[in-house]
Amino acid sequence: MQTLPYNPQPAYPTPAHAAAARAIVERYGAETDAVLLLNSCARGKASPDSCLDIGLLLRPEQYAANAASLEKSWEEWYAATPVFRALEAAGHFADVHLDVINGIYTQTGHGWTSGPDAFELEIGNHLVYAHPLAQRSSYWDELRAEWLPYYSDALRTERLAMVRKFCLNNLDHIPLYSARGLYFQCLDRLYNAHREFLQALFINRRLYPIAYDKWIHEQVVEILGLPELYGSLLALFQIRDLQSGEIVEKSEHLRQLLNRYAPDQSVVASASC
Repeated sequence: MQTLPYNPQPAYPTPAHAAAARAIVERYGAETDAVLLLNSCARGKASPDSCLDIGLLLRPEQYAANAASLEKSWEEWYAATPVFRALEAAGHFADVHLDVINGIYTQTGHGWTSGPDAFELEIGNHLVYAHPLAQRSSYWDELRAEWLPYYSDALRTERLAMVRKFCLNNLDHIPLYSARGLYFQCLDRLYNAHREFLQALFINRRLYPIAYDKWIHEQVVEILGLPELYGSLLALFQIRDLQSGEIVEKSEHLRQLLNRYAPDQSVVASASC
């Protein structure tokens, strides 16, 4: 299984979050393979304003037969049940985000301007950072045995090369757009390249991420154990003058970070021969 340099523990930020989770387990624990607590509550990072993220896990055949009716029953029950109104009153954005999942993890494709795909994110959040509130079968444990500590080296090599390609493509566009005065497009490219860098970094380290747009300190410092890198990532977006050549300099710095922390594996292999 994946070994983490820190040990996150589940915790609810308010009694209303805990009561809502208990109600969901009582309602769905007997008809799903597992009820999973996800995201910030699963890692003890939630605030009263946080939503309660829940995954209802079904084996693929059960998912195909029952997911639609389960989602419909959830929507009706959520609208009619007072425990969820109490949750909504507990914090500004406090509600339940519930997903019915089947444990099938596939690559959905990575576009030139879309930023990272969700392949590693889904595995990490469902199998590494999740906390089971109820398990009716061994399916969640079977999935963990299949995907942890990491997927195959062949797939890892393929995905790292793919993510580096898209990251470098974004970085290569920044000087060209800057010369044309398209500064906000430069910023968008830098942001996507930054997220792709994080994706490549986790793939290179054989660790699963939580997110590419939040919890960056937790991931870089606590999970990856790279406190010196966190300061460099903050500096990427400390831009004083968007219309100067500063953003081009930022893109070159991110290119250096990519080559240092998630290098081209073919170059690494040839250098070691």
